[in-house]
Amino acid sequence: MMDTHAQLELNDAQQSALTQATKCLAPNWPLDQMIAVNPLWNLVDQPFDQVATNMSLLAGIRCHMDITTYVQWYEDGRIANDRLMQAANEYGLDMSPESLIIYLSKESSRTQSWRNIADWADLTRSTAKMSWHDEITHQISQFCAAHYQQQRPMLNRQYRQQSLNLYQHWLQVSRMDRGLAIIMSEAGLDKEFDHLPDDQEALFAEAIKTLEVNDNALPAYAQSLLLDINGWGSYLAYRAFEAQKSGKTNDDLRSLLAIKMAWELVVWRYLAQHDADDFELLQERWQRQLNHIVELRSQHHDAMIIQRVWARALELSEQQSMHQQLKDVAPQHTSAPRLQAIFCIDVRSEVYRRALERQSSEIETYGFAGFFGLPIEYEQAGTQVTRPQLPGLVPPSIRVFESQADDSQLDRANRSASWNRWGNAATATFSMVESMGWWYAFKLFKKTVAGETKAHSPKILTNHTHWTLTRQGTTLGINDQAQLAKGVLDTMGLHSFADTIMLVGHGSHSCNNLQSAGLECGACGGQSGEVNVKVLAQLLNDSQVREKLVTLGYNIPKQTQFVPAQHNTITDHITCYNNVKDADVIDWLKQATYLTQQERAPRLDEALMNMDKEERDRAYQKRAKDWSQTRPEWGLADNNAFIIAPRQHTRNLDLEGRSFLHDYDFEQDPDGAVLERLMTAPMLVTHWINMQYNLSTTDNFKFGSGNKVLHNAVGDHIGVFEGNGGDLRIGLALQSLHNGEQWMHTPQRLAVYIRAPKDTIAAIVAKHELLQNLVNNDWLYLFHWQDGQLNRYYKEAWLVR
Repeated sequence: MMDTHAQLELNDAQQSALTQATKCLAPNWPLDQMIAVNPLWNLVDQPFDQVATNMSLLAGIRCHMDITTYVQWYEDGRIANDRLMQAANEYGLDMSPESLIIYLSKESSRTQSWRNIADWADLTRSTAKMSWHDEITHQISQFCAAHYQQQRPMLNRQYRQQSLNLYQHWLQVSRMDRGLAIIMSEAGLDKEFDHLPDDQEALFAEAIKTLEVNDNALPAYAQSLLLDINGWGSYLAYRAFEAQKSGKTNDDLRSLLAIKMAWELVVWRYLAQHDADDFELLQERWQRQLNHIVELRSQHHDAMIIQRVWARALELSEQQSMHQQLKDVAPQHTSAPRLQAIFCIDVRSEVYRRALERQSSEIETYGFAGFFGLPIEYEQAGTQVTRPQLPGLVPPSIRVFESQADDSQLDRANRSASWNRWGNAATATFSMVESMGWWYAFKLFKKTVAGETKAHSPKILTNHTHWTLTRQGTTLGINDQAQLAKGVLDTMGLHSFADTIMLVGHGSHSCNNLQSAGLECGACGGQSGEVNVKVLAQLLNDSQVREKLVTLGYNIPKQTQFVPAQHNTITDHITCYNNVKDADVIDWLKQATYLTQQERAPRLDEALMNMDKEERDRAYQKRAKDWSQTRPEWGLADNNAFIIAPRQHTRNLDLEGRSFLHDYDFEQDPDGAVLERLMTAPMLVTHWINMQYNLSTTDNFKFGSGNKVLHNAVGDHIGVFEGNGGDLRIGLALQSLHNGEQWMHTPQRLAVYIRAPKDTIAAIVAKHELLQNLVNNDWLYLFHWQDGQLNRYYKEAWLVR
């Protein structure tokens, strides 16, 4: 149809408001690349408290726990009185302790959040009819699922020859959909889509004019519309992020905003024509809200003071306990090591590292970033499919592939992957029983009852693969490989070499779990660290690379063997991909597994405590293979700190599997270059992980993915629905955070402890605006830790703690 709406144009303020709204959502990676991300990442240039206020105002999003939970933690002794008084003082509450507790314990009535047109219309809508809000969300969500899945149905076949953006495609589909009027019980509703502009910019101009949205209210309105469908919005933010990394643009998020605003215009016009009384009330309420946005924001700010005090008091109490440990610890130096084991900094490795170190004083463990410093993407042999093996913020610069792969092993892996891809999908397990009959049903029953487990001993898998590394299609020569290895060794801080050096990535292997990639490495594109450790071991074991490294300052002894390995974080087994020459190492690993399993048992299942170590080990393996197990492990739940310091300063500490540990010796880094890399890469990743867990806990509806038992895959890998519709869900499932009785994650902002000169730390923060935002806007806490002293760096000053 002819477009008659082109005469309306957006002014500069309106353009800016719409553009800023599309930047409010952080990217959310697909299921097969699932990594932890701070869903408020694009807002860290604003103070955390201000963002929390806006989230509450615009979408009813909670960035803190409910008051009842905080009060319970206070009564349990987790929040100290003196820390509570300190937090109250910081927020300007001057009361006696008794009065303060009474004030902080009262439940205040929830302040009304912003309502969009559809929400206001639902207030006067008959309960016998479908909700405007719910059907709009469902319609847009189902459309997006069909639009983005790789195997598209009939949805857009008619318009294959046309170049349609997301808005135009939605408009074409909606104009053909006569079922909307029937579902909504609103005759003639489908006709309203014929009157919408064909061009999304004209739609924006027409909607803003018709709805009389002033320039002051437009930023809030536009952001609220996107937060209302933040699942799909976050997926489109991911697509835009990936496009930008490759020098391209993707404007689908703006189109999604146009779709939401178009539905607002449809509802407005339909009610104006068909229900004068309801429309008059809607118009009055809408204008009142537009004119009082400042007052609404102030009300939300004031209403949140109690939660803010509790949240800050909890963080201060947790930090007080950590600070006492750090102040009292004495460095522990080891004898000449026979084994050096370098683990990913993931908090789950902290427990295993302590258990391994207990085996002998001749063992040293190190913490290192999970992608092991390799900026790689992996191309599986026999395919053209690549996947990232590094943090989502970093574009890969090197491609690796198996140039000498075991074909039979690859064939088995492909068959297994195809089979498990079908069988592990949330909706597929029972359909497989229906399709395959009694044989598959028996197989599921056998897995459940028997677990198909064997007694544990560390696995040794001979690695016959040779890896080829390329950059822009050119194979890396020995000089380039040596430079790559040197960069890793520089950051790793490894200057003496034991006979056996294990490079330990980590992975997780569970059944019937659409979010299984989220239990892999939190940094490496939702993948395990297997490829990274194998590639790095090949580099460091290569005799030619070692010869070149001598000229670069690293003389690795001939007898030193780098062993790639992987830590299974569900079973706490270690798999070695090369033969280990030292027999004692095998026994050390086995005993460390038993100790780690014992320590983790109370959090998983108290029944595990009453077993001997062999029986408990079999139970862990059975748990990993149980297709009905919704809580195979707790992942990175309850993480609270990131420590950048030599291991000898934390070796005597029991950090309860809550701290990320990265080795760093400032004496080997005079210009602070290594520390700068740590503060601008691993520190950001740990912040992302921390905030994903925090916000998935405080608001599992908007920033979590609900009940994983109800998860259904969307477009095979795009994300999940909870049930068969609604918005795309992001973040962690409730079962990853709560055991059915209590929260297993404690929401608190990450505390970062760095053992380095104050001037170096301050200079690095001053150099990077992003670090200034994180530190000064209270997204994380930054501490200097040295000689038993702790000082917080905040707004260009050092505060004594």
